[in-house]
Amino acid sequence: MDVKATVVGTPWRELTFIELIADNGLRGLGEARMLNKTDTLLACVNELCRRYVIGSDPSEFERLAWRFTWEEYARAGEVTQTALATIDLACHDLVAQDRGIPVHQLLGGVFRDRVPAYANGWYQGERDPATIAAKAAEVTGRGYRALKIDPFGAATAELPAAQLRLACDILGAIRDTVGPDVELMVEMHGRFTAATAARVARAIERYDPAWIEEPVPPSDILGLRQVRAATNIPIATGERVHAVAEFRELLEGGLVDILQADLTHIGGFTGLRKLAGWASAYNVIVAPHNVCGPAGTAANLHLAAATPNYKVLEHFNDFADPWVAELVHGAPAVDPVDGHFAIPTAPGLGIRLDHEACARHPRTNAHFNLVQTGWERRNPVASAH
Repeated sequence: MDVKATVVGTPWRELTFIELIADNGLRGLGEARMLNKTDTLLACVNELCRRYVIGSDPSEFERLAWRFTWEEYARAGEVTQTALATIDLACHDLVAQDRGIPVHQLLGGVFRDRVPAYANGWYQGERDPATIAAKAAEVTGRGYRALKIDPFGAATAELPAAQLRLACDILGAIRDTVGPDVELMVEMHGRFTAATAARVARAIERYDPAWIEEPVPPSDILGLRQVRAATNIPIATGERVHAVAEFRELLEGGLVDILQADLTHIGGFTGLRKLAGWASAYNVIVAPHNVCGPAGTAANLHLAAATPNYKVLEHFNDFADPWVAELVHGAPAVDPVDGHFAIPTAPGLGIRLDHEACARHPRTNAHFNLVQTGWERRNPVASAH
């Protein structure tokens, strides 16, 4: 078995594709968007693949995950869990192709045949209510019945009164435009202290958010309790939690309504399936964070197909760098009528990497900076050195 890495650059992110090439010529594909640490991820993939992957049986998913974590001894963090995820996805793709079945058949079979999507990356204009409301209308015009926005600019810790009023005006304009039946998710990006997040939550309740996301930093469990006590809005969090066991306090404390672990940062299918099963014991649903291109999105669709407590899939690729669909053959797409993805039916993940298309988009070394004014435009000025 051989391992091949391909990195595609965009103005605000780099997409890392990992292929496992079997002796029979089949290629298993995995993908991750590693926030600002692509070189680190590549080094980790290279080192751990030499140690654990080359010469191994790709069907031994659990053994591979155990070796990446327990046998390495150090605590599993973002880099290792992302490296594992790319390999885990590629192994599932390889095994399913070899058996002539779609990946979701390895994950328990089809529970649903359509997956609702919510749009992200669409609000790339000025922080002006009318401008953003017009863009929201474009989103729903493409079939989406849910959309997410961070209306808080580059705020950190606190939010001045004028900025809170502007955020409320933006949310109000969106709600007036899309109507009461479209889900509106409010992203906080872990920006705030507990007191500020609670104040913001109370101010935006009238816009009926489907959830507030990461109201405080992921390490602030006490702060999350304070926010929970201050609002009835559902709380979503977990994209920056990278090991299944680290969700214990969130679940046992009743602090989360929607778990947002990222499939590509928590060890792939093997890790997220365990978390989804655990969450179901607490009657909690999952809506995995997804900032990937077409391969990560396809992988999420297979997971969604086989996971009963899966709510909705995040999707950037219709609005931020829509050309990334060209990087693979068979890219998944949102139905413009009802805002859903269909479940892939081809063997494996159902897609193949187009190396010529990837070569047209070399690395950008993008630095995505959420505390820089204008970050939401996702362009070279705002997001790259």
